[in-house]
Amino acid sequence: MLFCFGIAWPFSIYRSYKSRTNNGKSLWFLYVVFLGYVSGTLHKIIYNYDLVIILYILNGLMVLADILLYYRNKRLNKRSAVSDQ
Repeated sequence: MLFCFGIAWPFSIYRSYKSRTNNGKSLWFLYVVFLGYVSGTLHKIIYNYDLVIILYILNGLMVLADILLYYRNKRLNKRSAVSDQ
């Protein structure tokens, strides 16, 4: 599940980067998913350390990248709206 779900994040990141808009994105969803990966990573560190932790960390970093792109796109959209006036 972690591997298959992780394959989707690069596509989401690419789409966010290229579109320069947040249409179809939910910041709350991204934060909830990020919190899930952080929790999974902490669980692996504390209770069951194994190589699956790599997938949690990689996926968490990709979600973090998507969150950062969300804020970038929000800033770009705000600039665009101001210049259109």
